[in-house]
Amino acid sequence: MIIRQVAFELSAVRPDQWPDDGLPEFAFIGRSNVGKSSLLNKLLGRKSIARVSATPGKTQQINFFRVNDQFRFADLPGYGYASVSKAERAGFTKMIATYLEHRQPLARVMHLIDIRHDPTVNDCSMHAELMQLGVPLCVVVTKSDKLSRGQHQRSVSRIAQVLKTPYAVMPVSSGNGAGIEDLWTVIEADLDTLRPMSPEA
Repeated sequence: MIIRQVAFELSAVRPDQWPDDGLPEFAFIGRSNVGKSSLLNKLLGRKSIARVSATPGKTQQINFFRVNDQFRFADLPGYGYASVSKAERAGFTKMIATYLEHRQPLARVMHLIDIRHDPTVNDCSMHAELMQLGVPLCVVVTKSDKLSRGQHQRSVSRIAQVLKTPYAVMPVSSGNGAGIEDLWTVIEADLDTLRPMSPEA
């Protein structure tokens, strides 16, 4: 994928704030501090279009990025971060659920899991909910450069087993770029499938 143009469009908390031009959308979701912002920056070839923070829970709205005027990435708030208030966690949960259940242009959800750890209870419950949506999924295991090559397959197999997922599990690294092209291959295939339905068709 050649990235000719990238723009941060807006942050939203309600459906009436979402972009409404029908462009295909790819949502990125994962536990707080799993590396969503770093992955988005790597995919888009930008250093800081998505804000990277050492503080988990930094993303508190849905951030929309318009790419090549052809599709969008949606960066959803991280889940499972205990240091925010109970009311804030409930608000994040409702916001995420509303988006996932009602976002018509949603083409695929990228569920991010840290390759170094078994999926948490929150990861497993979120994945079970995602599988009920009827939207294509991809399990993206981040920070693959933190493990040796020999550890990769064991971790990938273990993550698939714990999540009980039938979907592809793809290791990537925002550090050395491993797996980024593979992820773009998935996105491009989705766009090829959706192109007859897109506004530019």
